[in-house]
Amino acid sequence: MLTRERLTQIHRLEIKTRRLVNEIFSGQYGSVFRGLGMEFAEVREYVPGDDVRSIDWNVTARMGHPYIKKFMAEREMTVLLMVDGSASLRFGTAIEWKSELAASVAAVLGFSAIRNNDKVGLCLFSDRIESFVRPQKGRTHTLRLIRDILEFSPEPRATRIEEALGYVNRVLKRKAVVFLLSDFYQWDEKLLAITGRRHDLIALQIQDPREETLPNVGLIEMVDAETGVRERIDTASSAVRAKFQAQNLARQRNLDTMFRRLGIDHLVLKTDRSFVQPLMGLFERRVKRIR
Repeated sequence: MLTRERLTQIHRLEIKTRRLVNEIFSGQYGSVFRGLGMEFAEVREYVPGDDVRSIDWNVTARMGHPYIKKFMAEREMTVLLMVDGSASLRFGTAIEWKSELAASVAAVLGFSAIRNNDKVGLCLFSDRIESFVRPQKGRTHTLRLIRDILEFSPEPRATRIEEALGYVNRVLKRKAVVFLLSDFYQWDEKLLAITGRRHDLIALQIQDPREETLPNVGLIEMVDAETGVRERIDTASSAVRAKFQAQNLARQRNLDTMFRRLGIDHLVLKTDRSFVQPLMGLFERRVKRIR
């Protein structure tokens, strides 16, 4: 049952994100994603000047003279929000938790989709599929997705992105725009590559500044949210802080390199700053590529 506090949170998030959609994102979203997919329209006789690559050889053989397949841009797109619900997202030292940032970004993308008359669905995952809501249209449906994201409270669970990607590849039969929101502490390059070929996959990495550098606050106990393992660390040691930072820089470089190699758009969003400008920048870069 929804509490009054949760209803208030959902209402505030709706007001905030709908304003962003109306004032900023709706036009950019339409420019970026409209007409990315193509659907079959009809078969007609070949006329000089037609692209020979469009010839339907089966119909041509049956009829005795050339026919071509004609395609048209899809009138609507399917958008899937893949949201990491593992315990590591329940962390934040700045404006909000990583899970709250993920919910805000998902809300903007969801409301942009329905404003554009697209369908939007949700795959919420940890080390398993926690929830899958098939893509539909409408404000009420989108609010349900946001509620599901905000309400989900994970046990100490690990992340298995490969489980979610494999599931999505099985259930989505047609090409979709797939936004994968995660902190990417675990990933599977092979399945990311497969999903990127089948769909328009966009990786949105959620990050907190304390995952990059440690403050000098003396001896602290750190707990792995996904495994429960505890470790005492002396943050007063410059060597300890330098090692922590170097490990995270190396991990980030590996991620950046992998996404470039796979040709998957990748954007880092941080809990200590607004996601609006980075997301707009991603949309603008995609528009330039299309043109």
